[in-house]
Amino acid sequence: MQGMTLAQLRATASAGGVTGVTLKGQGGGFFVEIATRSGQDAFLVKARSTEPRRFGNPTSALIVLRDVGIAVAHLDATNWNPDEKDMTRSRQNRAEAMRGAHEAAAYNQWLTAEIQEAIDDPRPSVPHDDVMARMDARIARHKAAGAKLNP
Repeated sequence: MQGMTLAQLRATASAGGVTGVTLKGQGGGFFVEIATRSGQDAFLVKARSTEPRRFGNPTSALIVLRDVGIAVAHLDATNWNPDEKDMTRSRQNRAEAMRGAHEAAAYNQWLTAEIQEAIDDPRPSVPHDDVMARMDARIARHKAAGAKLNP
């Protein structure tokens, strides 16, 4: 069985190539199995990976499927065991990930403002070779001062 990313599923569904979808319970989670018109069944995989996309809650999978344009899905809970739910992906881990995402977004916003400020600066640009010569001289001065302080 092949893997299909969310983007591929969206394209296949919009082209009418999906004949059915089944949420298959396995352990403590659910996987999305996709039946296609070509007869090559597939399962939903993570973006940039061949690892199956696992949903801890079938509602989450249904929301994704509905957003793709798939309104009907079958549920197979034969091998589902809620006692095997993966607790490593807890709310605490999710909160840390969101905090990191917010910090990254704030940094990107700051960096964009700094770059725009440099672009808008009316002073003439300094050639690269001049900047490097100044930095080399500054480094040499610091090394010389350090050598005098640390015999």
